[in-house]
Amino acid sequence: MTRIGILQADSVREEFQDAFGSYPGMFRSLLSRAAADVSVPVDFAVFDVEHGEYPAGIDACDGYVITGSRESVYADLPWIATLSDYVRALHAARRKTVGVCFGHQLVAQALGGQTRPAAAGWGVGVHRMRVLAEERWMRPPLPAVALLSSHKDQVVKMPPGARLLGSNDFCPIGAFALGDHFLTFQGHPEFEKGYARALMGFREELLGDAYAPGIASLSRRTDDAAVGRWMLNFLSR
Repeated sequence: MTRIGILQADSVREEFQDAFGSYPGMFRSLLSRAAADVSVPVDFAVFDVEHGEYPAGIDACDGYVITGSRESVYADLPWIATLSDYVRALHAARRKTVGVCFGHQLVAQALGGQTRPAAAGWGVGVHRMRVLAEERWMRPPLPAVALLSSHKDQVVKMPPGARLLGSNDFCPIGAFALGDHFLTFQGHPEFEKGYARALMGFREELLGDAYAPGIASLSRRTDDAAVGRWMLNFLSR
């Protein structure tokens, strides 16, 4: 049994919860489907790190997932500083960890990289990135992956020793790995298109020129199932 701890860094807006559930629920669904495909038993524990909830010890779970968040990783918020310390503890323990969106950016920022607002502005809708390296856990192997995105910040410098795994012109650092214990993605394999559409609708004025192409992109196929398998392979091997 692989026990996966979900480090919850935000909550779905209340008006969307009935239709789309919670961020931990989205990751449970993604990884449970992947586990069913390969007959790997998994269970989950959720820790609301935004409100100070953490495992009793790092070894309480075999691996961790850091969720997205509406906050920026460089915001001067005590809970983000605490979570950054925890990322450094996970690194010291070489504990398997997957960071998604905010999680991707926080791993970079906490371990010596840099995240800042993107000059290109908001990235929303379906974005495709080239896969630049083949790792053992990338099964099925793909030359590129398309994922839903929702971000205005980007990693502009990876942590020392990191390997760039995915890139496109809009977001040059779209995925990276560090050692055998950190894997991160800017995109959201856990999102469904209905939720992405609802978020874009809520933020239409804020998104400006990014809104219309973001909505139009929802007609494109995504590779969330394959990336969910990659995440499970990484966390369970």
